[in-house]
Amino acid sequence: MADKNDVINALNAAQAYPLANVTKTRPQFGAITPRWITRLLEFKGLETGIYRVNRVVEGDTPLDVLCSQTRKSDIIPDGYVEYQTEPREYRLNSISTILNINTAVQDVYSSPYDQTNEQLALAIESLRERQESQLINNDDYGLLKNVPDSQRIQTRNGAPTPDDLDELISKVWKEPSFFLAHPRAIAAFERECTKRGVPPVTANIAGGTFILWRGIPIIPTNKLLVDGLKEPESESGKTNILLLRTGEAERGVIGLYQAGLKEEHSRGLAVRFRGIDDKGVASYLLSLYCSAAILSDDAIAVLEDVEVGEYYDYD
Repeated sequence: MADKNDVINALNAAQAYPLANVTKTRPQFGAITPRWITRLLEFKGLETGIYRVNRVVEGDTPLDVLCSQTRKSDIIPDGYVEYQTEPREYRLNSISTILNINTAVQDVYSSPYDQTNEQLALAIESLRERQESQLINNDDYGLLKNVPDSQRIQTRNGAPTPDDLDELISKVWKEPSFFLAHPRAIAAFERECTKRGVPPVTANIAGGTFILWRGIPIIPTNKLLVDGLKEPESESGKTNILLLRTGEAERGVIGLYQAGLKEEHSRGLAVRFRGIDDKGVASYLLSLYCSAAILSDDAIAVLEDVEVGEYYDYD
């Protein structure tokens, strides 16, 4: 039994709590990621939602040329460079949602944070996450779907080794920009480097710290799925690693968006107020228009069947 002298004869915490101001955070959305892909890709705004990639029909020598110190002939070869007659056209896809907000809740419960602003912010984060996922996995324009067969390679032994990444570089050797890999794949690659005694260096790029291989940053994204999952629970699993060259001037990979939207909130995203119904519920239409284009075959390559569950005993 507690001694009477141990009992504090004063207001306790539970009794004081109703009078206290609680410091609160904004809503924390655990699914938000850094979304490095959309931050590092070059994006091009479109006028009409269509982007045509005109390519040249390339041979060993597109034109015969005269190149000699002493002319063997006075006739300069002539000809022309042939274009594709049916170039590919990319059309923007729409990612949309309708957000409903009870105006009575907005009126009463908007201090210290405005409920409408917080709801819109979380909805926009959700759309941007979906955009990044679609850039990789969309059945039409997704990067994984559009890697040419000649640019696909398999791992030698399952785990991603330095040799495998070197092979990727040989496929995208003209100014490669960055690798893309799931964090589990990056960890697996680091284990392979540790095993061989060649730990990769790190660098600060665009506000983030990344490991480099041959001077090329390896960018993490959970949108390159492991066995079809963003966050796999199993220690093992298979995924892919991409290598990209980016930029329109470099004939690389670029993102696409609709420019000049009415009620534009940010790049390619429109937020439109739809009105208030007879129950006092306000609704907003959020529409995000996006796509991606690979301007030349050698702008991208993929390492397939990457095993992320290979571990070693370093003792």
